[in-house]
Order: sequence, then C-alpha cells, then structure tokens
Amino acid sequence: MLALPQMGQLFTILIMAAALGMDAFSLGVGVGIRGIRFLDAFKMSFVIGLFHIFMPLGGMVTGHYLGELLGNLAVLAGGGLLALLGGHMIYSSIRGGAVRTIDHRTPWGMLIFALSVSIDSFSVGVSLGIFASDVALTVLIFGFFGGLMSIMGLLLGRRASQWAGDYGEALGGLILLAFGIKFLF
Repeated sequence: MLALPQMGQLFTILIMAAALGMDAFSLGVGVGIRGIRFLDAFKMSFVIGLFHIFMPLGGMVTGHYLGELLGNLAVLAGGGLLALLGGHMIYSSIRGGAVRTIDHRTPWGMLIFALSVSIDSFSVGVSLGIFASDVALTVLIFGFFGGLMSIMGLLLGRRASQWAGDYGEALGGLILLAFGIKFLF
C-alpha cells in the first residue's frame, strides 16, 4: 500500500495527466470534425500517447537546466503551431479545393499534430523535473491519458462531422485556432 504522501503525489499526477489529456481531447474534436477514418483516429491517438510520454520525459530531463524560460517558450511555440494549423484549415475550407490542407493521416501530419497537442506536456515535464517523482510511472500515466483523451475527442469529432457537413473543416480549424490563441495569450 502506498504511503499518504505517495498517494497525494499520485493523485496530483493523475489530475495533471487528465488536464493535459483535455487538450488532446478538445483538439481531437477539432480534427475529427473534418472527418477521419476510424483506423486513422487510432493511429493518431497512439502517436499522441507516445508524444505524451516522451515530451514530459524530455522536459523532466532538462527541467532543472532550462527552468521557466523554456517552459514559456514551449507553450508559445505550441500555441503558434496550433494557430497556424487552425488558420490554414479555415483558409483551405474557404478556398475549397484550390488549397492543399495538412493531411493528418500522413506521418508528417500526425507528427505535427501530435507535437502541437503535446508541447504543453513538455513544459509540465520541465516543472516536474524539479520534484522527485517516479519518472516512469508519471510519463506512462501522461501517455495513457493523452492517448485515451485524444481518441475520445477524435471519435466525437468524427461523429459530429456527419452533421457539420461542408463546414466541418472550418469549424475544426476554428477550434484549433482558438486553442492556439489561448496558448499565446
């Protein structure tokens, strides 16, 4: 049985993982609303789960060296990337077939999306690098919640795309743009 301080630390990690997973959920809805195949949703969620493992791990390793400066830059970079992705989706939905949009089913598209969703977990990892915690357990919990919440969001967005019709891509882009702006300010 875990001692009381360890239970408190585990509870804190679970809450943080759920909070980071909510970003993956919300952004998954934005991408899913454009329309996504079931298999592609699972692939993307797997990649997001991996990023939710490796990003905080990288943050923990560099946490005591780079401190708050890099944490703020990581959030700004993630916000800028999300805003660009969202703006591009809106622009391409307005222009129709004349503009190539980022295909989230391709390896590069998945990596860009997973990075934009997981960049905030890097800054959380930077903060966690200061504290002594079970690193393996922490990053596995983060990865589990990131993957689970993203698949839930992608599937919900996929379901919503059926009623959104032609406006699905613009709506998804608007969601990504809003989250990007939120991270920037």
